[in-house]
Amino acid sequence: MYSIPLFADLDACRMQEAASQLEALPSRGIACNNWANDYPYAPQAEFRIAHNGEVIFIRFDVKENFTMAQVTEDNGEVWTDSCVEFFLSLDDSGYYNFEFTCIGKALAGFRKERPHATHGNTEVMQSIKRYSTLGEANFEEKTGDNVWTLTVAIPATALFKHDVKQLNGLKAKANVYKCGDNLSKPHFLSWQPIDTPTPNFHVPQFFTEIEFQG
Repeated sequence: MYSIPLFADLDACRMQEAASQLEALPSRGIACNNWANDYPYAPQAEFRIAHNGEVIFIRFDVKENFTMAQVTEDNGEVWTDSCVEFFLSLDDSGYYNFEFTCIGKALAGFRKERPHATHGNTEVMQSIKRYSTLGEANFEEKTGDNVWTLTVAIPATALFKHDVKQLNGLKAKANVYKCGDNLSKPHFLSWQPIDTPTPNFHVPQFFTEIEFQG
């Protein structure tokens, strides 16, 4: 079981400061290239995660050769851009998928199966804070040695199909991903390995157990 540390002084109103605080944590690689035969390109991606009792904070650090940010709205096709993702299951009722472009456009969904999603409403989406070192402006694909960091803050209230008041002691299952479906070199990487014939992140049977420290 992976333990998510409690950092009580993390503040979603100070995202740049939170990004610096998270840097002190050990990183976890998003490095499983489960479909390397079809998609051999694998950028370097890692994440750090903590919580303050009421909010989950995740810092993603990426080094890649192709970076794109064309999606303009929340709950759009964010996976087509340079994208990082956090999937979380609290119980057997379904799972949440939180997905972010490199400039912080976000998608939040809950589903039991991939085709049947309920997306977060405007209030939920506005509650999810994001800070990107690339800023917020859209751009076409850039090639080169691209380096960026995205830090996000997901409040417990964004788990909108559950009534989670406190994260302390909560046990769940999760996986973390990096993708870019429409990049010149598409890629599909995961933190925990996935055993499916083609790229698919919507597979909670491959989530790993996590616990939020109390």
